[in-house]
Amino acid sequence: MLGHVQHGCLVGEDLRPCWAPALRWGDIDWTASRLSIRRAVTLIKNKGEGQSLTVGKTTGGKPRVVDLDAQTLAMLKAHNVSQGGIALPPARDDACVLGSLQGTIRHPERFSRRFETALKQARAELGEDALPALRLHDLRHTLDTLLLAAGVPVKVVSERLGHANATMTLGVYAHVMLGMQQEAAEKFGALLYGGTA
Repeated sequence: MLGHVQHGCLVGEDLRPCWAPALRWGDIDWTASRLSIRRAVTLIKNKGEGQSLTVGKTTGGKPRVVDLDAQTLAMLKAHNVSQGGIALPPARDDACVLGSLQGTIRHPERFSRRFETALKQARAELGEDALPALRLHDLRHTLDTLLLAAGVPVKVVSERLGHANATMTLGVYAHVMLGMQQEAAEKFGALLYGGTA
């Protein structure tokens, strides 16, 4: 009997599958600087029977393409080469980008714990105030909040998130939009009455 399903990146708080552990090198288009999100990992815990990982469709059920900036693409290339130097041929398309040395999917809970450990060490070295205490899944919200605050259109952010529509994004990130109201009012005033915003 199915006990409960947990998000691969946000254990115990979100019931959606996580695409990051399922990302393969073959999902990256190096020439076009983009990646295709085609599958997701879900951690299934069966009461009294242990747990298992399943790879299936993304939350929305449809693949999506996300453009990458030059720095992220360069970091992925460096990771690809380093992973190849340790155990894998660097061009092996079916190996997981964030996978084990053998290219298989890492257990999402262990991956999250590893992130938490690295963050604690960084906070200890840099000082508690230098970095906020974040869960792995919070990185998604941080990125999207920064994009919205920088004026990236809601529809574009929504597509990057894989939300079904922009209304869903607005519901989740309404707090960011509220902070942008004053800036919008100033721009409107500048357009209407002249001057600069």
